[in-house]
Amino acid sequence: MSRLIIVSNRVAPISEGGPAAGGLAVGVYDALKETGGMWFGWSGDVPTSGQPQIRLEERGPVTFATIGLLRRDYDQYYRGFSNATLWPAFHYRADLVQYDRHEYAGYCRVNAWLAQQLVPLLRDDDVIWVHDYHLIPFAQALRSAGVKNRIGFFLHIPFPASQVLLAVPPHRDLVEALCAFDLVGFQTKPDLRAFCDYVVNEAGGTVERLPDGVARIEAFGQTLVANDYPIGVYPDEVAELAKAGERGKPVRTLKSTLHGRKVIMSVDRLDYSKGLVERFRAFERLLDQHASERNKVSFVQIAPPTRADLHAYQDIRLKLEAESGRINGRFAELDWTPIWYIHRQYERAVLAALFRASHVGYVTPLRDGMNLVAKEYVSAQDPENPGVLVLSRFAGAAQELTGALIVNPLDIDGMADALAAALTMPLAERMARYQDMMAQLRENNVSVWRDRFLRDLTQIGERRGVALPVAHAPQGEARGQVQDAR
Repeated sequence: MSRLIIVSNRVAPISEGGPAAGGLAVGVYDALKETGGMWFGWSGDVPTSGQPQIRLEERGPVTFATIGLLRRDYDQYYRGFSNATLWPAFHYRADLVQYDRHEYAGYCRVNAWLAQQLVPLLRDDDVIWVHDYHLIPFAQALRSAGVKNRIGFFLHIPFPASQVLLAVPPHRDLVEALCAFDLVGFQTKPDLRAFCDYVVNEAGGTVERLPDGVARIEAFGQTLVANDYPIGVYPDEVAELAKAGERGKPVRTLKSTLHGRKVIMSVDRLDYSKGLVERFRAFERLLDQHASERNKVSFVQIAPPTRADLHAYQDIRLKLEAESGRINGRFAELDWTPIWYIHRQYERAVLAALFRASHVGYVTPLRDGMNLVAKEYVSAQDPENPGVLVLSRFAGAAQELTGALIVNPLDIDGMADALAAALTMPLAERMARYQDMMAQLRENNVSVWRDRFLRDLTQIGERRGVALPVAHAPQGEARGQVQDAR
C-alpha cells in the first residue's frame, strides 16, 4: 500500500492519546496510522540564527518531519502574504487585504524551499495530500523538482467569488498553481463553483461536470479534477467527551455561578471573520427587545488569542473588550453579569462539556469554510434535553445543519430574534432538530471526508496521463461552461 504524506503549514501536536485538536488533526492522524506515512510541515519554531534543519520523529507507523522558519520567512510567508493578503481576501474582506510584492515573493520562496526539504524523503509511490492556503504553490514547486507522485490539495477556508479574488494582485498565478495539483478539494459546493467560475471566465479554461458532481478541469495546460468534501467530526466521540466532563470543575463552576440561569455559548478564535462584534451587539439587542430575558441568561464568549502580532487582531480584541464592558455596564446587576468574555484557551474535552451545559450554541461567522465548533456543539448535547444551535448562513456547516436556526450575521435584529426563539423553544422541537442534525453528522463524519478525498486521489491516473476518476463524462456535455454544482 502507498504511503500517505500529509503536508500542512503546522504539524499538529500529538500526545499519547492522539492529537490535542479535533477535526483535521484527528482524521489525518487516523489515516496515517492505518496506511503508514509522514506528516511534514513547520515546527512552529523561528530560530534566530543558522539554517533550519529538518527533524524526524518516529511514532509507530507515522514519521513526523518538522522544520523551523527563519524570521524573514515567517514574516513574509506566514504573517505577510498568507495572513495579511490571502486570509482576508478568501474571507471576503477585500477592504482588509494588504499586499506587498516582496511578501508574495517570500511566500513563493518558502513554498519552494519547503518542497525541496520534502523531496529527499519521498518514495515513488507516495500519495501526497497538501492542506490549506499557506501552501497553494506547493505542487508547482514539487513538479519543478521532478516529482510525479499524485498530489491532492484541500482548502479549509472559503474560496472567494472571482470579483473578490481579483483584489489579490497575483490571483492568476495562484489559480495556475492550484491547477498543478491532481485533485483540488473544497468545503462546499459554492466554493467549488467559485473556483470553476474563475477557471472559465478569467483563465479561459474548460470545466466538465461528471455524473458524480466531480469537475474535470483543463486550464493553464494542465488537467485536474475538483470536488467538494465537507469536513466533519466524530460526533459520538465528542458526545462521550462532553458526558465525561459534566462533573468536571469548569462545568460545576459555571453552573454554581449562574444559579440556574440559561447559557448562550460561543467559542471562536479571536478573528475578524467570526463576526464577534456583531454577535455581542445582537445579544445586547436581545436584552433590549426581550426584557424578560434580563437576569435570566448569560452569554459566554471564549475567544483564544491568535496571530496577536497582526494589527487587525489587536484591533478586534480591543473592540470586544470595549463592547463587553459597555454592555455589562448597561445591563449588569449585583448578582448578574450578562457577558462573560474569556480570552484564553481551553482543552477540547472542557469545551465539549461546556457545550453540553449550555442552552444555545451561538455560531455566527461573517464567513467560514466549515466551522467545526457548530458540529461539535450539536454532538455534545444531551439527547434528552438538547440545546439549540444558532448558525450563520455564511458558515459552510449551514449547508448540512439545517436543524439549526439559520441567521444572517449582519442582521442584528434577526440574530436577537433567533436567540429569543432558541431560549424559549419547546423540548419536542429541540429534540427533533437535534436528531436531524446528529443523523447528518454521523453520515458525514471526518472519516467519510478523509476517505472520499483519498479514494478520489488514488483513482487518478499517472500525472502525465488523463487525470480522470473512474466515472466518465456523458456524451455531448458542453465544454467551457460550468454546470450547476448543486
